[in-house]
Amino acid sequence: MRIGELAKTTGVDVPTIRFYEQEGILAAPPRTEAGYRQYGATHRETLQFIRHCRSLDLSLAEIRSLLNYREHPELGCDEINQLVANHIDQVQQRIAQLRLLEQQLLLLQARCCEHRQAEDCGILQTLNAAADGVPCICHA
Repeated sequence: MRIGELAKTTGVDVPTIRFYEQEGILAAPPRTEAGYRQYGATHRETLQFIRHCRSLDLSLAEIRSLLNYREHPELGCDEINQLVANHIDQVQQRIAQLRLLEQQLLLLQARCCEHRQAEDCGILQTLNAAADGVPCICHA
């Protein structure tokens, strides 16, 4: 199949497929005599695997590592488990950061509870003061 068909069957756009090839995550396909890339079932399966990994927010380096284990099933899976454990830690840290961000935004939103002119907006005043170096109430 050609790259357009591969893109349709996997839901991955053509530039992304080419990017994965450049990064060495997706093997370069053989070319036809006319110079067209000719993808097969293995490319489709690998691309679907990559797509699923990306949906889990795994990095390209993590995916590259997982693909190596996928290609070498005789290897132990301790490092795979550690990779996922590390990723879980990163996700938990981001969740904590997002919760803090949410609290800051809620505090900021509380600075402007009624309809006013923009010049009297408590949110803008707080952001302007923070830009001028005045400690922001939203970090309280």
